[in-house]
Amino acid sequence: MTASATDPGGNGNARPGGTAGGYAGDIAPRQAWDILAAEPAAVLVDVRSTAEWTFVGLPDIRDLGKEPVLIPWQHFPGMTANAEFVTALRAQVADPAAPILFLCRSGGRSRAAAIAGTSAGFSACYNVAGGFEGNLDESGHRGGRDGWKADGLPWMQS
Repeated sequence: MTASATDPGGNGNARPGGTAGGYAGDIAPRQAWDILAAEPAAVLVDVRSTAEWTFVGLPDIRDLGKEPVLIPWQHFPGMTANAEFVTALRAQVADPAAPILFLCRSGGRSRAAAIAGTSAGFSACYNVAGGFEGNLDESGHRGGRDGWKADGLPWMQS
């Protein structure tokens, strides 16, 4: 089977919107890639800070004919909440039924963003579990245990 926004694993286990604590559910980075490739309306929203985009890197989805939408959940350096997050999301994602895949460093902010998107009327908001860099490994480093980078998905630095 093929992955989709309603069946992110492509295994027949559909996840209807809003069933996982206020959002469509958690998906692995590879599942996010598959949804972005299979569904023309699917959008990747990176909710990390400007500093993270600049110094850590960005998912590279150009091979899919797409660019990530960059909307910070919090503003660096104080990490204050972005009061304009939902307004910016509405401005960037016109179709409220489009699959929206939220990504942060390790999955916490993106989960909150998926919940906020669902509350704002978007019906297919997913959290990319593990985020861009993933959780810390035994040595205290990110990027090798889980997440977009660890899964070997394309990324770039400026």
